[in-house]
Amino acid sequence: MNLSQHFTLAEMMFSPTAIKKGIDNTPNAQAIRNLTVLCEKVLEPLRAHVGGPIKISSGYRCEVLNSLIGGAKSSQHKFGQAVDIDLKDKCAEAFKWIRENLDYDQIIWEFGNDKQPDWIHVSFSTKGNRKNALRAIKSNGRTKYIPFQA
Repeated sequence: MNLSQHFTLAEMMFSPTAIKKGIDNTPNAQAIRNLTVLCEKVLEPLRAHVGGPIKISSGYRCEVLNSLIGGAKSSQHKFGQAVDIDLKDKCAEAFKWIRENLDYDQIIWEFGNDKQPDWIHVSFSTKGNRKNALRAIKSNGRTKYIPFQA
């Protein structure tokens, strides 16, 4: 099932962990609607900007999967509102472009260093977007989210 021109439901719900553990990671109808909007409002414009495919490393996560991988209890992944993308050495450029050109709820520079994140988390809410830019860091073995400083 296509959610938009270049993104499918299958890639948004794909999870090696879910497959390995036999977890049904199928989203409900509302999560599918949210994923469709996320694809249309964020992923398609980003794909056009980078000029090619975008690797989705994590999209929708059911409650069981989210808990198993240690996702936040309030994770927008559980509602089909968030996606993690990996553009290798273009993550920093994509992060900046999303911040400056798209509407989004949250964008997170996930770990990495000052020049390049390991991946980007981005979310979109149909109920209004906060334009919240954060950076994920490890502190005392725990993930902390701090305001992103450009």
